[in-house]
Amino acid sequence: MRFLIQRVSAADVKVDNEIVGQIDKGFLVLIGVCEGDTEQTADKLVKKMLGLRIFEDENGKTNLSLDDVGGSLLLVSQFTLYADCKKGYRPGFSRAGDPARANELYEYIKKACREGRPGMRIESGIFGADMKVSLTNDGPFTIILDSSEL
Repeated sequence: MRFLIQRVSAADVKVDNEIVGQIDKGFLVLIGVCEGDTEQTADKLVKKMLGLRIFEDENGKTNLSLDDVGGSLLLVSQFTLYADCKKGYRPGFSRAGDPARANELYEYIKKACREGRPGMRIESGIFGADMKVSLTNDGPFTIILDSSEL
């Protein structure tokens, strides 16, 4: 499982020109699921993500978490995080998880975030939809959490 986390000052996701999820300060999280991922994998990444201290404190140090700054989450599924570009120029996606299972885990992640941070604003895209994502990356600051490396 991979989470590509971007610290944003604003982000939204549209489907058919309609905004389906929108946040101000927080994290835009692109979520990729691969074969073999489980709820335990998701729990590990959600815990790490929610605890990340990547917002600046009064001294300009990245020392504050989402909770500390009253931040929000925008969660978007993205199977292309498992693109394989080793051969040729056309990416392969054989490592991406089965869509039905990936959707189950995406829903589980959204639920785990809501349960882990009951008062936090948590928005999302629509699994499998053609989404248009807009963001203002704050920094820019982007982190990749990969379950194989945690």
